[in-house]
Amino acid sequence: MSEARPVAWGIQGWFPGGHKSILRKASIRKGDRMTRTTLAGIVMGMCLIAGSAAAAAEDLRVLPETLDGAPAGEMMSRYLLHQAQPRFEQWKRRYEELKTPEQISAYQQDLREQFLDAIGDLPEQTPLNPRVTGIVVREGYRVEKVIFESRPKHYVTALLFVPDASEYKPPFPGVLVPCGHASNAKAHEAYQTMGALLALNGMAALVFDPIDQGERSQMPEALPKVWGTAAHTTLGVGSVLLGRNTAWFEIWDGMRAIDYLQSRPEIDPSRIGCTGNSGGGTQTSYLMALDGRIGAAAPSCYITGFEALLSTIGPQDAEQNIFGQLAFGMDHADYLMMRAPTPILICAATKDFFDIGGTWSSFRYAKRLYTRMDFAERIGLLENDATHNYNRTQRQGVVRWMSRWLLGKDRPITEPNVVLLSDQEARCTPDGQVMHLAGARSTYDFNRDLEEELTARRKRLWATAGRAELLGQVRRLSGIRPLAELPGPRVEMQETIERGDVLIQKAVATLEEGLCLPALVFRPRGEPTGSDVLYVHEGGKDADAGPGGPIEKLVEAGHVVVTVDLRGTGETQSKNGWGGDLFGPDVRDVLTAYLLGRSYVGMRAEDVLICAGLMYDRSERPVDVVAVGHVCVPVLHAAALEPELFGSVRLIRGLVSWADIIKRGQSRSQLVNVVHGALGVYDLPDLARVLGERLTIREPLNALGEPARL
Repeated sequence: MSEARPVAWGIQGWFPGGHKSILRKASIRKGDRMTRTTLAGIVMGMCLIAGSAAAAAEDLRVLPETLDGAPAGEMMSRYLLHQAQPRFEQWKRRYEELKTPEQISAYQQDLREQFLDAIGDLPEQTPLNPRVTGIVVREGYRVEKVIFESRPKHYVTALLFVPDASEYKPPFPGVLVPCGHASNAKAHEAYQTMGALLALNGMAALVFDPIDQGERSQMPEALPKVWGTAAHTTLGVGSVLLGRNTAWFEIWDGMRAIDYLQSRPEIDPSRIGCTGNSGGGTQTSYLMALDGRIGAAAPSCYITGFEALLSTIGPQDAEQNIFGQLAFGMDHADYLMMRAPTPILICAATKDFFDIGGTWSSFRYAKRLYTRMDFAERIGLLENDATHNYNRTQRQGVVRWMSRWLLGKDRPITEPNVVLLSDQEARCTPDGQVMHLAGARSTYDFNRDLEEELTARRKRLWATAGRAELLGQVRRLSGIRPLAELPGPRVEMQETIERGDVLIQKAVATLEEGLCLPALVFRPRGEPTGSDVLYVHEGGKDADAGPGGPIEKLVEAGHVVVTVDLRGTGETQSKNGWGGDLFGPDVRDVLTAYLLGRSYVGMRAEDVLICAGLMYDRSERPVDVVAVGHVCVPVLHAAALEPELFGSVRLIRGLVSWADIIKRGQSRSQLVNVVHGALGVYDLPDLARVLGERLTIREPLNALGEPARL
């Protein structure tokens, strides 16, 4: 039995003589029953007093419109930003300790290892099987249309711009150009022009289509709705469950593209550069940090800093967020410093949506580190007065930078008019889609391959390992703390509403600074005869709380029902996300938590445990729980990990399994329900079996939100 730990519980309610606060101490020991003052218990003692002040009209809102001066829907954004702040300060302290070559080298190696661990082990090299499907000749260079396989039958389409050998003597430096989020990718004017400008100045350029852009839609049947950033995040939902990331696929494509450049006889394998804009700037940042073959780099319109990013536009699509990177200390400045003193030019735009203040901050940190290494001249910043772009100013600056470091020629370079290839001319495949090639394999196919392996592994694991060990791994992956380590909330009781024979009292449970859960406590006017019920709904506490609804029917049957807005639902539901019906309105907050190494599943499961723990004290009997919608996933976790708190568990319209997300590729509003690497150890049916007969599952849904069969 572990040492007792005192926990402070604050309860506020209505008492004769005015508004008072009661504080008491409770000791929690591992294995002991909990003695916690409950929301339901408070109501039993207070509802008759509060009833006289019931509102004339029924209004089930609990929180004010604003919390600390901001809309209640911004609670999680503000809370997570507050959680991130110590990480920013920790990063700054670590940076200031990087003084000696040995310290810098150790830091670079440590971050590289953590980066690779966070995205998942990279695959083994396989034959590229490259082929040229066409050549277009332009004055001063030629354009070869190339297809190669970054993995077996996983096709990458690219344009290789090769200088005219009569003007420049091979072998040429080779520059990799990953494209940004343009639908036609390598055929886009900016990326073609960059390739041509490099070739006209004596450097070969490989401009390639990222997955789900140009000719590389991984799910052509989902076009035109799902491409680019939407497709990257669609892939990310399943990839996260497998312990990897959309960036994993993009980074490997980029590394294999360098392999292809180095395989060409007219290209010098020791002189490799990389530049890309926007999403291509993201890829450039990752590649220059991880691949030692890159001798010069120029990321454009991406580099800022997480402190600036989270306080402005927030996290963007899936490949731009590495699991736990704020927790282990990898910021945008680190992409610049992990390969110092490699020459790097940051290209930025004053009016970019990537905050320019964050760009300058990252540049200053990198510049100081390069200076400590006596290579201050190897890092620069080009800022132009424009919006998010890869314009002529940017391109000229990049090519001058590459000429300086790859050719040894520091010279002014001016961009001429470039005769572009049409989209049709830029095609490498017969009909413009790699997935129509014989035997083509998609990113989703590779995810399915891995899930098939993991299914067999999970089956063996759950057949041989002890339950305590397995649930310990579930706890570790989801981030759900033991019951005794959860914070003691401060509970404030509010007004009571009378609805016939049903009394409804409002309450707020404040879990920690900036984090509160609004709740409604329903009880019959007479003495309750049934168990206490915790009711959570994806739409919030009042979704099923109307007259004659499911909650009222439970009360009529003699139950006390506590219905709670888990964090980010109901009144605290975010409304500023970009996720739409594919990823949900809280996508920014979910991805911020992901950067912190936390899952919404884990945080919401802790909400459930805290509320169930508060209710347990009323009768010292297990609490029945009902969950509706996507909140079934955290409820299932909570009940499986702390079964002594719960009686019956009813899940209604919940996700049938995580494996179904991998199987289908597409999903609807499931980003909030992913746990990084979970499928390496468990799936939802494994947790369901832990609960056995006490669990009831009704109307399960597949990953697309359609009826599923168990």
